[in-house]
Amino acid sequence: MDVAEGATGLVATGNDPDTGPGGRVSQAFQLVEFAERALVPAVVFERERGSSWTEIAPYLGIGPAEVEERFAAHPDHWNTAFEVPYRLDDTGRKRVPQLPTAAYDPVWACDRLDTWARNRLVLVNDERPVSSGLGRAAPEEELPPVTP
Repeated sequence: MDVAEGATGLVATGNDPDTGPGGRVSQAFQLVEFAERALVPAVVFERERGSSWTEIAPYLGIGPAEVEERFAAHPDHWNTAFEVPYRLDDTGRKRVPQLPTAAYDPVWACDRLDTWARNRLVLVNDERPVSSGLGRAAPEEELPPVTP
């Protein structure tokens, strides 16, 4: 959603004089940052569904070894985070989530995505355009305790 919203900010409008000097560059740079943040979950998704580094590499314009070097830790972190969903901060008193908000509250995330899609995507005529294609997982047991 952030990438799509960031891209809409780059469309020239009559309000462009409101964008101060360098404003357009700032908006474009923010879009690049959003896209970079979207890239890691996309690579994790591809690895989880069985794509090899060799299959991913052409889409990034670099070799398989470079892709693996850059992204190999991310799927491991993702899987480890499901085992230990929170870590303690440096003070040892505050729990810090290891996963995206959607992993902790998928109903909220689906509602947010469905609302965004209904409001932004032309020709979408579905009450739940994003979540209707998702399967429900079996309820999990209680989360494991936080380890220091």
